[in-house]
Amino acid sequence: MSQKVGEISFILGVVLAVLIGLVGNYLGDFQQILISLLIVFGLIVGFLNIEKKQKKDFVMMAVALILVAFAGGGSLALEEVIGIGPFLAGIFNAIMAFVVPATIVVILKEIYALAKVK
Repeated sequence: MSQKVGEISFILGVVLAVLIGLVGNYLGDFQQILISLLIVFGLIVGFLNIEKKQKKDFVMMAVALILVAFAGGGSLALEEVIGIGPFLAGIFNAIMAFVVPATIVVILKEIYALAKVK
């Protein structure tokens, strides 16, 4: 059951991140609620989806994704691209809001496992 919740949270998180990126500028205050929901989905994914054998791969890929999304979302050059630039920047920023909490949870769980006295 928890695996299904994590799987659904992942799918909803990715879809919501893309939607926020595409229409976020038109949502006003509702955007903050959706980004908060995105963070919750990221936390659920971090707690429920990532198994012990997947942790290192997940963290490595997530850190790469965060760096690329940060560079793309914060890039002034991307904002200047006519038509799709602001939308791409919005998608990258929303993806970070989703992936960063999941990554933090996985890393903290791994640090706790390493620090645990055996």
